[in-house]
Amino acid sequence: MSKNIFITATGTDVGKTYVSALIVKEMRNAGYNCGYFKPVLSGVEESGGKLTSSDCNYVVDTAKIPCTADDCVTYRWKEAVSPHLAAQRAGMKIDISKIKQKFEKLTKDYDYLLIEGAGGITCPLRLENGEKYLLKDLIKELDTSIIIVADGGLGTINSTLLTVEYARANNIPIAGIILNNFNPVNFMHQDNLKQVEYLTGVKVVATVEKGQKDITFPAELFGRGR
Repeated sequence: MSKNIFITATGTDVGKTYVSALIVKEMRNAGYNCGYFKPVLSGVEESGGKLTSSDCNYVVDTAKIPCTADDCVTYRWKEAVSPHLAAQRAGMKIDISKIKQKFEKLTKDYDYLLIEGAGGITCPLRLENGEKYLLKDLIKELDTSIIIVADGGLGTINSTLLTVEYARANNIPIAGIILNNFNPVNFMHQDNLKQVEYLTGVKVVATVEKGQKDITFPAELFGRGR
């Protein structure tokens, strides 16, 4: 069985896919058999039933994973909206068992598996007939620890602290925080890093500057935080 890590974020468009691609690239360049899984994916472009432009395409191409983008996803939609709404508008219902089956297959194919969520940790997957199935419920079912991607700039202390506290309230282990769009010479970004660690007690395991092409990410973080 593989060692796994789930990449979530403090919100949408914080940079989960960019950071995920850097991590998988780093792992594979270091000689680790690392794969990528995106359970639900919206805002895609397709041709002939194959993904041509999506988060999956970006990660597979950047990290040079020997597979197709289609191999890395369970559900995908063209509309760039929340998974629950995309599925509803497509006349579908997200079957969590299918996501788990795909996950189990990939954990057999790879020694390490990075799973990337959609939006933030509370992103809804199923909201109908009284059901409230959020991304945090999937994380718990897959039994993985998480890395929280947050922006390095203004407002990140509040959003990161809220995300950490929500994860803890739901007994989700946290392996670390990554600050994206980080400017190491900006005094506010420096203080954000310091205060995020101080207030949460969670280590910032990496920072990523705009346009950065590589990341230092120890393989030991996969599966850590339990």
